[in-house]
Amino acid sequence: MKAMMAIMRAFVVSLVALAALAAPSLSLAKDAPSPGDLGSQSLEQLFATLGTPGDEQAGSAAEAEIQRRWLASGSDTIDLLMQWAAEAVATKNYPRAFDFLDAVVTLKPNYAEGWNRRATLFFLQDDYGKAISDLEKVLALEPRHFGALSGLGMILNEIGRKKEALAALQQALVIDPYLDDQVRDTVKSLEPEVAGREI
Repeated sequence: MKAMMAIMRAFVVSLVALAALAAPSLSLAKDAPSPGDLGSQSLEQLFATLGTPGDEQAGSAAEAEIQRRWLASGSDTIDLLMQWAAEAVATKNYPRAFDFLDAVVTLKPNYAEGWNRRATLFFLQDDYGKAISDLEKVLALEPRHFGALSGLGMILNEIGRKKEALAALQQALVIDPYLDDQVRDTVKSLEPEVAGREI
């Protein structure tokens, strides 16, 4: 279990680090042209491309464009708070990051990425209950949020809710077959365990 926890922490910390690197350009990212013609495609078209296995380049480009759109809040204030939160996370100033993200979800409760980032912070603080609660809010706003689904699956697996964990991770992979190998490996290890429990 300690090894699994270390892997999960490394996975989440890497996501936070990527977010921190991306955040300073938030206000520019929402106006930046997308690679190829992805910028003109609807989210439904992007998800269709993402969900079609076999073309990793197209899938990765669609995944990046979806994430770019999720990050764009449509509010300069929210974007600035998200940038400050990411900078606080990068320096491990988690209380400050919580302050900024609390403001984000209060000011714009329909912005899924605010809840998603705060869920990540709760996870880093070992507050799984609050992390799950925030991830459920993300999924209520955007049921196709593959990052929230995979994060939820990893947490549920850690707290012993194996069947629910497997369902969340499998759903994440249906939406985004190009997710990190960690997700796929966890599904492979859970499948026989869950099947064995049901017999």
